[in-house]
Amino acid sequence: MRITFLGTGTSQGIPVIGSQHPVCLSKNPKDKRLRVSVLVSWDDYNYVIDCGPDFRQQMLTNKVTKLNGILFTHEHSDHVAGLDDIRPFFFRQGDVPIYAHERVVIALKKRFDYIFTDENRYPGAPAVKVNLIQNNSPFEIGNTFVEPIEAFHNRLQVFGFRIHDFTYLTDVKSISKTEIKKIKGTKVLVVNALRQEAHHSHFNLEEALGFVKDVAPEKAYFTHISHHLGFHDEVEATLPENVHLAYDNLIVDI
Repeated sequence: MRITFLGTGTSQGIPVIGSQHPVCLSKNPKDKRLRVSVLVSWDDYNYVIDCGPDFRQQMLTNKVTKLNGILFTHEHSDHVAGLDDIRPFFFRQGDVPIYAHERVVIALKKRFDYIFTDENRYPGAPAVKVNLIQNNSPFEIGNTFVEPIEAFHNRLQVFGFRIHDFTYLTDVKSISKTEIKKIKGTKVLVVNALRQEAHHSHFNLEEALGFVKDVAPEKAYFTHISHHLGFHDEVEATLPENVHLAYDNLIVDI
């Protein structure tokens, strides 16, 4: 299994428009972060978790020519705004499967009504095949199964996903012990670490490190990073040996 980090930034990305923050002015490519997303590939399958406003650029950069489906963590703009850019995949492959909580599908139908309608359909609009996700109900993608992991982004329910030895979580502030048990034994864990200071709806660095200690994966990578976390190389140097800051276009093989 190959994990490609398509984007590792928070909702504004890095650099933030108009910001004079030192991290936003950094010339280190690892400090340039598109909106958070990851590509999971194995055998002949490609699945993306979330497709934010940078989706088109991410697909072009990583030369992705086939997409078997999209898994959505939740409905916030930085995780769904690129849905219209599935059109090239739709034109080649037909309806693109999506996997999401029912609440997320309702939000997508409001935002992208022309994608979901069957009446007076615009010829250039893409179409999707909806697959609803429920907690405690593993579902099949490709030739494998996914375990949904329920967490909370402040008070908003979000899904993470465990696929074999890989677990991906983002926009998490709290998670129950029951859900943590589902993650135990994972080899590679990805989780959000927004910044140094506490935040009302995201793990900060200290909380993310505590979560990694609880799960005890072989390796952990932090994502959904804001410029307030600090310079990539400086923060990376402070982390435990098995914990790393992810960066855009990083590839991890499991």
